[in-house]
Amino acid sequence: MNIKILDSWLRQFLKTKASAKTVADCLSLTSVSVERLEQYGKGDFTYDIEVTTNRPDLMSVVGLAREAAAVLPQFGNQAEFIPPQIAKPEKPKEKFPITIINNPDLVGRIIAVVMEIDLKQSPQHLKERIESSGIRSINNLIDITNYVMREIGHPTHVFDYDRLTTKTMKIRESKKGEKLTTLDGKEYILKGGDIVADDGSGKIVDLLSVMGTQNSVVTDKTTKILFFIDNCDQNRIRKTSMGLNIRSEAAVLNEKGVDPELGMEAMLRGIELFQEIANGKLLSDILDIYPNKPSVKKIEVSEEKINNIIGIKIPLKTSESILKKLGFGITTKTNTLVATVPSWRHKDIEISEDIVEEIARIYGYHKLPSILPPLTSAENYNLSKDVFYWEKRIKESLKYWGFTETYTCSMVSEELLEGPIEQAISIENPLTEDMAYLRKTLVPSLLQAIRNNPAKTDLKFFELANVYIPRIGELPKETLMLAGIIKKQKASFFEIKGIIEQLLENVGIKNITFEIGHKGGFDIEVKLESELLGNIEILDENIIDFELNFEIIEKHANLTKTYNEIPKYPSITEDINLIIDQNVKYADISSFIKKQNNLIKEISLIDTYQNTRTFRIKYQDSERTLTNEDVSKIREKILKNLKEKFHAELKK
Repeated sequence: MNIKILDSWLRQFLKTKASAKTVADCLSLTSVSVERLEQYGKGDFTYDIEVTTNRPDLMSVVGLAREAAAVLPQFGNQAEFIPPQIAKPEKPKEKFPITIINNPDLVGRIIAVVMEIDLKQSPQHLKERIESSGIRSINNLIDITNYVMREIGHPTHVFDYDRLTTKTMKIRESKKGEKLTTLDGKEYILKGGDIVADDGSGKIVDLLSVMGTQNSVVTDKTTKILFFIDNCDQNRIRKTSMGLNIRSEAAVLNEKGVDPELGMEAMLRGIELFQEIANGKLLSDILDIYPNKPSVKKIEVSEEKINNIIGIKIPLKTSESILKKLGFGITTKTNTLVATVPSWRHKDIEISEDIVEEIARIYGYHKLPSILPPLTSAENYNLSKDVFYWEKRIKESLKYWGFTETYTCSMVSEELLEGPIEQAISIENPLTEDMAYLRKTLVPSLLQAIRNNPAKTDLKFFELANVYIPRIGELPKETLMLAGIIKKQKASFFEIKGIIEQLLENVGIKNITFEIGHKGGFDIEVKLESELLGNIEILDENIIDFELNFEIIEKHANLTKTYNEIPKYPSITEDINLIIDQNVKYADISSFIKKQNNLIKEISLIDTYQNTRTFRIKYQDSERTLTNEDVSKIREKILKNLKEKFHAELKK
């Protein structure tokens, strides 16, 4: 959020001899960021200030003056905050003539008054102040509402009283499909759940806290106004403003959570200005509906905690002085401060650490020594526990094997969503129809990347990103997945299988198996022992993809290296031709053979033809040289047990 204000306006509430540049520098070092200081006219300056979202209290001249009065003394500049001096008007005998039916769940406070006014142009000094703030001057009525918003920090609104013919205002939720036309002439269809005011007959006369409507806005013929201030549910305001794309300054400020206690101050200041520059006369008493008054919040923090967190000793009196200048009520007891949080900081000051932060920033982070605190103990760094290391290692391996990393959007269209639409995680307010759901798999996004490159016949893509699995009554589970896809002439399953095997071996994972999945021969499950690691899909003769659970990979990955002494004695290698049922898996045969004797070091399948498979077996002993007789005994055992287990026969 950004705000522009004149230096002369700031000094209406700030007494100091510090120059505008000094004020800007001191605020930038401790509080808000003054991005530009520009000369305005003769002898005046404009501050262009960036305010963080959690500090709507600083989106006002009064709030910034209070902040500057606390900051400047820390740099040796005397400064004093001058609170607004607003006199209460004489209370008229007339009662408030409009019936307002409020929903306290929607609006926490409503303040309103009816006045008689003269519509005309604003005086030059008021025009200059709001126009230097980036607000266009329209007439004295609208200008006063903007002036009060900028000075006090609470948005205000005026209705043409005579156009509110029913003299009833009902605050309610909008219904889906209701229409309204805002004061700038644009028509909107509401989605439902917006905070609106209707005239009792169902006709909407205001989109509260966002923008007024054309049917109740002041015109050239306006002689009576309803000066109206509302403090609404900030979450609903945000939803309405973003959903309808109405980013008025009032909406931007209201959605941050404006202090409802400022409402009466804004009301009295507005009445004062209407009387001063619009010949305003009160036609009613001031209505104040305030069902949800915030409770008083008190937070304790000890001197020891302040000093431990900040890292240096700050006298308790200094901390007390800083907090008092920021508007906190302070009492002390046994080296402990008890801070009463001011209403304008009620939403962002929650715990004692927040109080310490206020002290530290006003005291000045630049005053703190640039020394790291001593470490009493620290766990030794281990690469094997660093998920980012494994991510980088996997990515680099795939890169060197010819893959290109892609970054695709986590939100997908219905077309790219796999599985029943009823089980999908839908986005409540999607930017476009192509971003309506959270994906449950990376593969469709990679297929889309393949389709986006139709001229390429040889492609290898991979992505490492989260997918989102729905959970009943909870937020979706985010799971990090690794997916890859190959497009080439006559793509081979064995190429993908080899890539996965080497990829996992590179991170210390072995003993993986490949099994036909529930979809049949086009779907192969990758398993680590009994745990499902992922799948390989053969989409057609040219495209094959895989997707692996990276969280499982990271859990089992290790950097442990085992040293095996180079054998002193030679090995014996022989081939065995077996006639065996084609449905028996190679992995099962290989595993079974290896269990027959610990002298069997390696087994590989070197040839297949119909129901015949040729296995190459390597025998070796680290203690002596094996003889043909030794190998013959092992071979006989292998053949005997294979016959019993798989009905295998030796082909002669």
